[in-house]
Amino acid sequence: MTIPVLNGLSAVARDYDGFILDLWGVIHDGAKPYPGAPETLLALKQAGKKVVLLSNAPRRGYALTAAMEAMGIPRSSYDDVMSSGEAVHMELIRRRDPFFAGLGQRCHHIGPERDRSIFDGLDLQQVDVESADFLLNTGPWGLEDTVEDYMPVMRRGIARKLPMICANPDLVVIREGRRVICAGALAKAYEDMGGDVVWRGKPDPAIYDLCLEMLGIEDRSRILAVGDAFHTDIAGANASGIDSLLVTGGIHGEELGVTFGQMVEPVRLCEAAARHGQTPTGALPAFVW
Repeated sequence: MTIPVLNGLSAVARDYDGFILDLWGVIHDGAKPYPGAPETLLALKQAGKKVVLLSNAPRRGYALTAAMEAMGIPRSSYDDVMSSGEAVHMELIRRRDPFFAGLGQRCHHIGPERDRSIFDGLDLQQVDVESADFLLNTGPWGLEDTVEDYMPVMRRGIARKLPMICANPDLVVIREGRRVICAGALAKAYEDMGGDVVWRGKPDPAIYDLCLEMLGIEDRSRILAVGDAFHTDIAGANASGIDSLLVTGGIHGEELGVTFGQMVEPVRLCEAAARHGQTPTGALPAFVW
């Protein structure tokens, strides 16, 4: 197995019409854009490409747009944005999925104030765990929190047989160089305890279908996904039948022996792909042109 390692996105951009780009770990680190990322978005737009940003953030799309503008990433540099939080919001309104259709209206929220956009326009009562019909997990309250900090509330949820919605399947992200747990880490622990969890976001092919609708490109061979995680970005692209590039300096940087912008050794990359059971079409040291 050989996985091409590219110097920049320009090496393959001509082969695709549409791009599905991860946010955290590719475009920004949660606080600021990565060097070269805004310029690469601009280069894609100037080349006439269509771009949808796809994030496992547990917030509405408009909240992500506002956060990126605050970082200096203009709304004009991409076509649309989809998030796991947006997908959960849609499910809670439509109630078409059998899991969501069976939920009540009383919700206990596990997550910080910054994720509250997910509740916009929803007819839900936010209550304590003892009164809840289900748990809505958007992630930890603090950047230093651990899974153990949430065991008391999750044990009560297990005791009451409460189902959980996980609005961010990511286990961890890298924020300003530090690993921070996400909602996925809490949801995995809840499942391991015997809890019933529904996940929305990458790698679920359904969220890629939403992105393809936004792009308006039917030929999947003309779509490229770019992300920094084997288990979400690459797995989701593979399941959806589209090509993918792994940004090697993100979540898997330590495993691959690289930091931001460093070229990975092809053998080490192939070994990691084999361990994770997911093979990208190629790899980038960073989201650069």
